[in-house]
Amino acid sequence: MILVQKCVTSSEGNEISESSNMSYLTGGKTETNLPNQSEVVLCQDLNGRLDGVGSAVVCDYTCHNDGQSVEVSQLCTRDSDGISGLNADPAAITKSAKHESDMTLEDMYNARYNFDEDDDDSDWEPSEKQIEVLKWFCVNCTMINVEDVGNCEVCGEHRESGILSHGFFASPYLPLEDVNQDELPVTEDSEDSCKQSSLSSSTAVGFDERMLLHTEVVMKSHPHPERPDRLRTIAASLATAGIFPGKCYPIPAREITREELQMVHSEENIEAVDNTKRMHASYFTPDTYANEHSACAARLAAGLCADLASAIYSGRVKNGFALVRPPGHHAGVKQAMGFCLHNNAAIAASAAQAAGAKKVLIVDWDVHHGNGTQEIFERSKSVLYISLHRHEGGRFYPGTGAADEVGSMGAEGYCVNIPWSRGGVSDNDYIFAFEQVVLPIALDFNPDLTIISAGFDAARGDPLGCCDVTPAGYASMTQMLSALSGGKLLVILEGGYNLRSISSSATAVIKVLLGESPTIDIENTVPSKAGLRSVLDVLKIQMNFWPTLEANFTKLHSEWGPYAFQDTREQSKKRRRTGLPIWWRWGRKRLLYRILSKQLRTKSSCNFSC
Repeated sequence: MILVQKCVTSSEGNEISESSNMSYLTGGKTETNLPNQSEVVLCQDLNGRLDGVGSAVVCDYTCHNDGQSVEVSQLCTRDSDGISGLNADPAAITKSAKHESDMTLEDMYNARYNFDEDDDDSDWEPSEKQIEVLKWFCVNCTMINVEDVGNCEVCGEHRESGILSHGFFASPYLPLEDVNQDELPVTEDSEDSCKQSSLSSSTAVGFDERMLLHTEVVMKSHPHPERPDRLRTIAASLATAGIFPGKCYPIPAREITREELQMVHSEENIEAVDNTKRMHASYFTPDTYANEHSACAARLAAGLCADLASAIYSGRVKNGFALVRPPGHHAGVKQAMGFCLHNNAAIAASAAQAAGAKKVLIVDWDVHHGNGTQEIFERSKSVLYISLHRHEGGRFYPGTGAADEVGSMGAEGYCVNIPWSRGGVSDNDYIFAFEQVVLPIALDFNPDLTIISAGFDAARGDPLGCCDVTPAGYASMTQMLSALSGGKLLVILEGGYNLRSISSSATAVIKVLLGESPTIDIENTVPSKAGLRSVLDVLKIQMNFWPTLEANFTKLHSEWGPYAFQDTREQSKKRRRTGLPIWWRWGRKRLLYRILSKQLRTKSSCNFSC
């Protein structure tokens, strides 16, 4: 389903978005209707099917306040900007709110800063005179701030930050050209480093500026988190560090062919994406946009990933990093969703197999489960898919990826899901899961090529992931996977929506690909209690398919079993009794009052930059 938007220009020169028609694309055939946008709202379920009326969802996530985790459940709605709107029937909203898995990534993103909820305002009497509030959006995290604030109240970034020019080396607290010289690496003859070393020992990077043209055209109340600045900031960080261009070999970009896409996607997906070339603005789902350049960007991203996979497997380059967008791991056989149009990692695996690889490992550390990648390979024994992601009993987008989803049709065990039960997951939990689950299975599988679906939205400070993985943590996971496949490793960019977090993390990963060692000490890693429980649950299921895991399960259960599962029931009852904390119920009303009155008092108690 694609919702087409028509943009007009007002007399003041501002773009105004209005709904023009609805197009339903199936197998390349288009049917057009003209619904009353104020009367009907169309939404889709996780498989991209038209699912009825309603736009209210429940968003569950975890905030961290003074070192403590608090699980939050919130009813959130989409604004009526031509994409979706409110259902006027309260009963319908209540019914829709029960379907937590219907939320989109953008729903989760916007819900945390939605000031339009129906709070009890009987004790608050704002001035009858309407106040015009000037605001700006943070370039780093896109959060809203009032005009007279110099630094973002959520992430601290200066409103005139130079992060787009120098990446994470730019000072977050000072404007424009201020760069932290102490953090700049010492690069001697970096321009000639690729020429001096043989190509077979080089790290290749795939990038093309045409992918920056994929952007949301519709003017909405909040910038879309998946934006071109994500690539700009990573590229600026690599250039400032003298890494790329300089130390890495550039792979020329090409658009993927239709025949290559057909190895992964159905005609329905290929035609739907291709048809966006003739539309100024369109939507596959309420949070998955396209414009006239998006099809080209998606084909360039897929083509770069395919060529990198072939070059790495054949030995023409040592390893590589695909600096691409739109991301891909939510795109399934038929549907585009979750910001993703074509599945870049799946296309790379297919290209490696076409080049002769018998077995391919895909490790997905994006904070969201790669439901599209799992769907594509769930019946295959030649591709092992391992995903680490927030799940929380199916309440976290996209709702899939439970530990008991192990593959099907004779390929049981070739899908390994490590679902986290809460937010705030840190380096220790990820590294512990790598040591106990990921590496033992991967070594047993013995892949010919390893692909990382590298979303950096589990990074510290990310507004969607709300976890706590550091650049050093990502570097350590990369180094551990470098020991597989004879070092043949391809890293493909997926999510990540805090520019400072994504650029510093991506740079740390590429440094490992170039041969640097991470600074984190992974010896005697101790996980959190929730992380330990998740790993034990996965081991108990997967050791039925990978006997090498039985020793790990037995050892961990004997040493930490009682600790891991004690008080679980009591904590669950306590959460049900307490409900939403006082500071959450009143925090956003207080922040709205501060914006309207332009009086900046102390910061809100809830810090979402976990």
